[in-house]
Amino acid sequence: MEKPDNRDIKVEVKHLTKYFGKLHVLDDVSFNIKKGEFLCVVGPTGCGKTTFLNVLTKIYEATSGELRIDGELADPKRHNLACVFQEPSAFPWLTVEENLRFGLEIKKLPKQEIKERVEQMIQLLGLEKFRSTYPDQLSVSSAQRIIIGRAFAMKPDLLLMDEPYGQMDIKLRYYLEDEVLRLWREIGTTVVFITHNIEEAVYLSERCLILTNKPAAIKEIVVNDLPYPRDITGKEFIDLRKHITEQIKWW
Repeated sequence: MEKPDNRDIKVEVKHLTKYFGKLHVLDDVSFNIKKGEFLCVVGPTGCGKTTFLNVLTKIYEATSGELRIDGELADPKRHNLACVFQEPSAFPWLTVEENLRFGLEIKKLPKQEIKERVEQMIQLLGLEKFRSTYPDQLSVSSAQRIIIGRAFAMKPDLLLMDEPYGQMDIKLRYYLEDEVLRLWREIGTTVVFITHNIEEAVYLSERCLILTNKPAAIKEIVVNDLPYPRDITGKEFIDLRKHITEQIKWW
């Protein structure tokens, strides 16, 4: 039985549609995201998942429809939107601590608040010994932790993650997925996580939004009530993974 979710609505997506010229990529997408929710988005390869994310972050303007945060039209000047992408994006000329400080200083937050947020991220991510280290001196997983920490340190209204572990082996993926879940629970950020990996979606999500082939529309929104931490060998986990896989596989 689905548990009631009494959290307030944080994000409202209404009739979101996107064309690039005559190419129809998103088709009348509508859904809500609760405050502090972890939502995963999956769909067939090439269906428009990254375009979907870019419209949510306002990198692209929607052809029609609207995105509201806390009841107001989303505006990067007003709302704090953050992204984590698959490609390495830590600034190589800055140390770990300087990378974590960067966005907070751009926002011109008070010095004491910046110090407290950076220390929180360093402690949560286990980067105490590396605060003065440069990204190219770190392992792949540690460098990605900087990027994740930098995004969470912003305490964004909406954090969007676009296949941030796509190029990593399975051991590193699970390690970093657990890091993200720990940060999410600690900070309470609202997260939209784009992935093509169904097991990852089931491992992370509270709900999983399944997109159709292009032009992408919502085929199903699956509630994931499995308790954390999740057992990937358990019957309920496997059954949910199979269901989502079938929804993507057959059109």
